[in-house]
Amino acid sequence: MATSAQNGLSPKAREQLQRELVDLRQQQSASATGLAEHDRGGDAADQADLLEHAETAAWLNRRIAEIEAILEHGFPNAQLLADGSSVTLRYDDGSEDTLRVAAVPGQDADMSVVTADSPLGVALAGREVGEEIKYRTPRGETTATIVAIAPPE
Repeated sequence: MATSAQNGLSPKAREQLQRELVDLRQQQSASATGLAEHDRGGDAADQADLLEHAETAAWLNRRIAEIEAILEHGFPNAQLLADGSSVTLRYDDGSEDTLRVAAVPGQDADMSVVTADSPLGVALAGREVGEEIKYRTPRGETTATIVAIAPPE
C-alpha cells in the first residue's frame, strides 16, 4: 500500500476521507437550509429542535475542519504508525495477530485493522520490535510483545 509523501495517507485512505468530506458538506448544506427555515419563536419543542440543529451544525463544522486538516497535513502525532504499516503482536497466551494500520477504519476488509489513534495504535507509537506494550480494551488492560513492524508497501 503506497502512502502519500506529503502526509502519510494511503491513496485509499485519502479517497475515503474525501468521500466523507463530500458527504459531510452535503449534510452541512441541508442542515443550514433546515436551520434557516426554523421560526425563532414557538414552544419548548420548537426550541429543542432548533438547539439540536445548531449542535448538529457545530459537529459537522468541527468534523469538516478535522478532515481538511488531515488531508492537508496528515495526522497530528508524527510518532503514530504510518497508514498501511503492519504490526505483528504476540499475546501472553502465545497467540499472534498481524494487524494493518489504517487511517480510516473499514478500508481494509481483508485483515485485522487498527487505527493509529486507537488505544492500541497509540501504545505502538514510537515502539520497536521486542518491546512489550500495554493498552486498554473493553475487557480491560491487555499486554502484548511486538514481534514485527513493517512499513507501508
